[in-house]
Amino acid sequence: MTMRILLFSLALLYISLVQGLNPKCETSDQGSTLQVFHVYSPCSPFRPSKPVSWEDSVLKMQADDQTRLQFLSNLVGKKSVVPIASGRQIIQSPTYIVRAKIGTPAQTLLLAMDTSNDAAWVPSTGCVGCSSTLFAPIKSTTFKPLGCEAAQCKQVPNPTCGGSSCSFNLTYGGSTIAANLSQDTITLATDPIPFYTFGIIQKTTGSSVPPQGLLGLGRGPLSLLSQTQNLYHSTFSYCLPSFKSVNFSGSLRLGPVGQPLRIKYTPLLKNPRRSSLYYVNLVAIRVGRKIVDIPPSALAFNPTTGAGTIFDSGTVFTRLVAPAYIAVRDEFRRRVKVATVTSLGGFDTCYSVPIVAPTITFLFTGMNVTLPPDNLLIHSTAGSITCLAMAAAPDNVNSVLNVIANMQQQNHRLLFDVPNSRLGVARELCT
Repeated sequence: MTMRILLFSLALLYISLVQGLNPKCETSDQGSTLQVFHVYSPCSPFRPSKPVSWEDSVLKMQADDQTRLQFLSNLVGKKSVVPIASGRQIIQSPTYIVRAKIGTPAQTLLLAMDTSNDAAWVPSTGCVGCSSTLFAPIKSTTFKPLGCEAAQCKQVPNPTCGGSSCSFNLTYGGSTIAANLSQDTITLATDPIPFYTFGIIQKTTGSSVPPQGLLGLGRGPLSLLSQTQNLYHSTFSYCLPSFKSVNFSGSLRLGPVGQPLRIKYTPLLKNPRRSSLYYVNLVAIRVGRKIVDIPPSALAFNPTTGAGTIFDSGTVFTRLVAPAYIAVRDEFRRRVKVATVTSLGGFDTCYSVPIVAPTITFLFTGMNVTLPPDNLLIHSTAGSITCLAMAAAPDNVNSVLNVIANMQQQNHRLLFDVPNSRLGVARELCT
């Protein structure tokens, strides 16, 4: 009965439209008056030249309405969401990856997302030491190399101008990269970003370089945030799935639309010497119910030395400066209450028997993040050994830096709100 009433109403609507509100199509005496006719009215200049059946006209109106509603929906709340997967399972890299389409026609690469780097770079044809998946600039009609006169040439690390193109060199982990600066269209989600500046790798050494390239999510001038400021307003969030997951079940949300509303924040801190990094103020660490005794200097933010705490998507396991790590480790061992503690690789708190692990809570200014066992423990391949998935900071330039890494970020939504200088964290299952 409801369907009959609907069809009857549509029929009446169709008849009224065909007849038109002004069947004589009289023009107004006042030429400035705007007259509006439906497309199917006999007075409409857009009326189809051939008669349209009632069924076809109704279907056409319904399709037009759907298109219009989709358009209005995009205006009200356009969401740009890029799926994330664990690179460990797909490209055998300990990073998290997103699909990016580069060039015209598009070439798809799986880029590692890195919140502590700015410039994107991809391996290209002719690269020495690169993987087999390469970007071919010659196949893209929108590709453009950048010369030394380009302003962006001053924004890359160690720029050189031996030829007509702008070249730069950098280190990534234990690897070195030599690249040429260029521009092309990059598409993330469904958003094409024309004239995006990135590096075309010419030569690389070592094994640390992500095999299909990198997308920089840092705070510097060549990062995705800076280059898409008008589009995404320097705001993004992500949820990293478990490193064991084989699916693109995580998500990178670009722009302020669709970000979580119920989330706790901590202020972002600025370090002029390491301006790309997302520093926050870590004030204490709790193991179980006990706040462990850590010297204030081990957690203090110091722009001069680079000391402090950052969130980083590229580091796998959380690293704490030695006094902080020892305090956390010792309290963790005390609460596990297993006499025999072994080591495995870089982990010094491992057990060969089942354990009940206490939670560990990072206390930031305005925000606490409590990590369950899935974010704290790593198991050997055979499953016979379980380790605390944290370690002391390396004895190098980063020895004063606490890094909250991607193992501890898994199944959490991290919201980077740069315009309001804050970072939010909320639990979210995305595995």
